[in-house]
Amino acid sequence: MAHIAKLRLLLASAFGPAIALMLLLSFAGYVVLGSNGVLAWGDYTRQLRSAKLELKKTQQARADLRNRVEALDPRRVDPDLADELVRRQLGVIHHDEVIVPLN
Repeated sequence: MAHIAKLRLLLASAFGPAIALMLLLSFAGYVVLGSNGVLAWGDYTRQLRSAKLELKKTQQARADLRNRVEALDPRRVDPDLADELVRRQLGVIHHDEVIVPLN
């Protein structure tokens, strides 16, 4: 009987550290395998590179649009752009017509 009592006492005293160890191991697992863990870092880096590339393209498109809007400012209209837009709107541009930029 005394042997069983010692075993119960040993198991009861090991229960708390065992729970703490399991909790610590689960936290360590989430650090490595979790959605924000070490293994997800490479995917986040790839997504960041992709987002930066898309931002660069969007900024370039925005700069192109800003340049076009400035060229159509009523106070100082670019004559070539105005001619191109008017001819396209009126339908007097031909399919075989070639536009040669001077710049």
